[in-house]
Amino acid sequence: MYRDPAAEAGGTEVKASKSGDGLTLLNSLISNINSKQTPKRSYFSNLGFEIAPGLVISIKGYIPLHRQTPARTCYVWLGGEEAQLAQSETMKVDAATRTVDKSEVKRAYKFGAEYIYFTPEETKSLKQLGEKGLRIIGFKSRSLLPMWASVKKSIFIFPSEEGYVGSTRVFSALWQKLLKDDRMGLAWFTARDNANPILVAVLPSHNPDQTHFLPAGLWLYPLPFADDVRSVKWEPGPRCPHELTDGMREIVQNLQLPKAMYNPQKYPNPSLQWHYKILQAIALDESVPENPEDATIPKYRQMDKRVGGYLVEWKETVSKKARDLMQSRALKREAEDEVERPTKRAKAVATAKKQGGSISNAELKVAIAQDTLKKLTVAELKDMLSGKGLSIVGKKADLVERLEQWLEENA
Repeated sequence: MYRDPAAEAGGTEVKASKSGDGLTLLNSLISNINSKQTPKRSYFSNLGFEIAPGLVISIKGYIPLHRQTPARTCYVWLGGEEAQLAQSETMKVDAATRTVDKSEVKRAYKFGAEYIYFTPEETKSLKQLGEKGLRIIGFKSRSLLPMWASVKKSIFIFPSEEGYVGSTRVFSALWQKLLKDDRMGLAWFTARDNANPILVAVLPSHNPDQTHFLPAGLWLYPLPFADDVRSVKWEPGPRCPHELTDGMREIVQNLQLPKAMYNPQKYPNPSLQWHYKILQAIALDESVPENPEDATIPKYRQMDKRVGGYLVEWKETVSKKARDLMQSRALKREAEDEVERPTKRAKAVATAKKQGGSISNAELKVAIAQDTLKKLTVAELKDMLSGKGLSIVGKKADLVERLEQWLEENA
């Protein structure tokens, strides 16, 4: 007689559950909570990829580098003896606290001092900027893509046979051709309906040697528009001395990971793990832990044992180099000031001589601050005084003092 082991095992588990084996239920619940993983959902599915006019394949898109956060689907009220799901309601009211029906709500845009109303169909049409899809508009050399053009995270695309049969073969041929010629594709990309279209560079990636968690294929590299580009004036700073570079090289070599490879899958997300810990404590009626476990925090004690001495020496070298740099800059600034001071004084005197009585208050203030009025002749000082309607009687010192007094009163 045939006996089904799976049925017997299932029957045993049911009997254990019915008999009230709490240990089995507890282990099963803890296992389910600890093995909770976020499924890898595609960013878009069966999207049309137009490589050339009349040549369309279907692709799927994924965002491999994405921050995972706890997904909140509902709220739980813990104020009573038992936890209950909180039901939320939203109502729109007017100034008289009267409930407003959904049909009474209208969307409007303000142009100047007037509101222009739109129907729901018109509002929906405003967001439609073309059908979703990926369309190549040309090819360029990969060397023409600057490093600063990265504005968003890239999207990994993969062929799908669900929309068009043969998509994998065409996709593979395009990937090999771009790798062989070291070129990239420029494409117009709209991921979903009502999404803003963007320009992307279709970049091929090689077969991974060390980063096995990132597959080889094609990546959509978002490109900035003209409004996103800013002209930034960049000036090269002081170069790091070779002594500091060699010292830091020893520190980095002693802090390398095993096999010099970083794998993010070995480090659990501390935010998600803390979320699951709280759920586990609530479900099992246990005390909520106080401190979350974070495997991403560096092990400072081990780091100090390995490179503590190197770091102390390197910091002392950095402090010494910084003091020398600041001292050299201070000496250079003093030398430049000594060169500029005579030039400014001569310029102020020449301006005063040239303009005479028509000298402005700002220029007169600069001449007094730089003490250049004493270098003018008595005739030039009298011309300046007469131009301002002041007395020209007195010695040179009296004339200069009269100008300074006039500037204080009329500044």
